[in-house]
Amino acid sequence: MNPPALENHRTLDRANSDVVLIVDDVPDNLSVLHDALDESGYTVLIATSGQAALQRAVQALPDVILLDAMMPGMDGFEVARRLKATAQTAHIPIIFMTGLLDTEYLVAALESGGVDYVTKPIKPKEVLARMQVHLKGARERHQTRNALDAFGYATITVRAQDGCLMWQTPLARDLLETYCGTQAPQTPEPVLAWLTDCLRVLAQKGEPPKLSLERGPKRLTFRLHQQINDSDAGGDWLIVMREVSDTAVVEALGLCFKLTAREAEVLYWVIKGKTNKDIGDILGSSPMTVKKHLERVFVKLGVETRTAAAGMAMGRIRQLHPQFEG
Repeated sequence: MNPPALENHRTLDRANSDVVLIVDDVPDNLSVLHDALDESGYTVLIATSGQAALQRAVQALPDVILLDAMMPGMDGFEVARRLKATAQTAHIPIIFMTGLLDTEYLVAALESGGVDYVTKPIKPKEVLARMQVHLKGARERHQTRNALDAFGYATITVRAQDGCLMWQTPLARDLLETYCGTQAPQTPEPVLAWLTDCLRVLAQKGEPPKLSLERGPKRLTFRLHQQINDSDAGGDWLIVMREVSDTAVVEALGLCFKLTAREAEVLYWVIKGKTNKDIGDILGSSPMTVKKHLERVFVKLGVETRTAAAGMAMGRIRQLHPQFEG
């Protein structure tokens, strides 16, 4: 049995072979599974302890993990909990291998993060069949994420049970840091509150709302895409994010109504329903300065109130940018 060395994980041929991490402290179990998986075309990594499993999983990011439930020291349940609490490894399917058939142990395996289990003594054909089911689902999710990223969308997966951010694309990571100042596995509080609201609406057979976080003329929108897996605790949810910039809208306001850049910005925020004080805070100026800009905007638009100015501007912008959300 010659599994790939840990230091060579970066050269694993992922294009032609799924990578499987087997975690078991019994050499005979490792040998039987390694040979069966190797003959079936999988790239096989092994770990003989819970700590080694955590290290190898983070470094190699296998496509699936076969995890022994009972090991000395750190048992498989604790290994699974730690893997699921780590953003890099939370998405990896875990299949438990256990000789414990009592309901409480099987429930513990699933509650700690396992997607399935096989019983000992291990039957390689059964393991292969279970693996193929979960690998197929993982590949489909990966392809979905890649396709969304390619079109400028970012995706995250959030576990409803505890709000853990289990997966994020590189674009999603950057956007969450910019708009929320958070990093995985922490899910931003506004997103958690929104997800809770979405699940409540779905339970009532309603249409889940969208979420928008604004940052100047840019905003980050969130849409509930699909449930990854089902569970009594709410399952895991794939959330699609996209950054929308209204810079072009501000520029269009200036051109349409012959406004200066600052007047166009003021009018933009009036459309958004902001007060003079809000606008001053956003633009870094006083409410009095905002008021003077707004007075000049009224003159150029031929109106007397901010409601009339907003209505006229919105009508023109909707013609030029139908996707604009006021």
